[in-house]
Amino acid sequence: MENYIEEDKEFIANTYGRFNLVIKEGHGSTFVDVNGKEYIDFGSGIGTNSFGVSDKEWLDAVVSQASTIQHTSNLYYSLPQIKLAKLLCEKTGMKKVFFSNSGAESNECAIKTARKYSFDKYGKGRSEIITLINSFHGRTICTLSATGQDVFHNYFFPFVEDFKYAPANDIDALKNLISDKTCAIMIETVQGEGGVNPLDAEYIKFIDKVCKEKDILFIVDEVQTGNGRTGYLYSYMEYGVNPNIVTTAKGLAGGLPFGAILFDEKTKNVLGLGEHGTTFGGNPVCASAAYSILKRLDDDLFNHVKECRKIVEKKLSDKSLVKSISGKGMMVGIELPENVKAKDVAIKCIENGLVVLTAKTKVRLLPPLNISFSDLEKGLDILLKSIKECM
Repeated sequence: MENYIEEDKEFIANTYGRFNLVIKEGHGSTFVDVNGKEYIDFGSGIGTNSFGVSDKEWLDAVVSQASTIQHTSNLYYSLPQIKLAKLLCEKTGMKKVFFSNSGAESNECAIKTARKYSFDKYGKGRSEIITLINSFHGRTICTLSATGQDVFHNYFFPFVEDFKYAPANDIDALKNLISDKTCAIMIETVQGEGGVNPLDAEYIKFIDKVCKEKDILFIVDEVQTGNGRTGYLYSYMEYGVNPNIVTTAKGLAGGLPFGAILFDEKTKNVLGLGEHGTTFGGNPVCASAAYSILKRLDDDLFNHVKECRKIVEKKLSDKSLVKSISGKGMMVGIELPENVKAKDVAIKCIENGLVVLTAKTKVRLLPPLNISFSDLEKGLDILLKSIKECM
């Protein structure tokens, strides 16, 4: 394993704080490293492997499409795109879809759409977008600008202007930021990278209401919360609100790079010919993979996710080891005792045969949505053991 790690450091840009783990293969919610050691996967590629590693239905869809045509230009019509877009609209009630390659690209498209909508209707000067403190929307210059964390606003100056940041769940503070220059409000219903922090239902419903009243676009970033992760197809559906734009990626294509932007009646025709585009977005292999995932995101799966959440909360109820649990569904944030660091727990988990993630000071869990109850409980036992060993 050490040789692979040294070669990685020599030939790949050192932009990731990698753990000492070289993954070789896997199936479902388990995988093995190059030395043959087995692990339970509570990370699912940061929430992308929706049905785990090498899911058969997903794999069949990928292989079948790759053996037909692996890519075609967006200058032509593509059957996998058409099937997937239709299913997305049917399941959400949205009207049109644009396909991208990632969550950052999806959010970039949403920002462009919001500003063009406002420009077309109101002219110049109405371009401000309000996002939330501790939000995370991507790593392009524009989506870093939209991200409400100062730690990301370094080095790459100048950043894109006209973003304002509101404290989450503070309605009065949000009211004070809204002006006649505001064109959109953009949120995650659960702030993933910001610490797995859920927004209050009252706050989300207020945003929906004020956006409708003032003709401000309501954008929901479902890159991490979407595609069944919180126990709903998209997390906003829990609150009975109606966003104008929804962005998604991560789990949509089950592990392949793929994203989508969903537009409602108000926004469906904002982008015209030549005003946005991509070479690889909507790639037929990725679209076929996404179709195989999306058609299985149903009530049975959502109920399974919710039952898994109950197991997590019961197993992690020991307050001497876990101070609190945040998030929704299989998007779990674990607050640790003050003397225990999340990174140390993650390293110890790997030693003990479990892969977890971190988010700021918390341990973060994003298991495959269909993880078995037995694998979930076994992994949680390893997690608790690892926390104890770090105390």
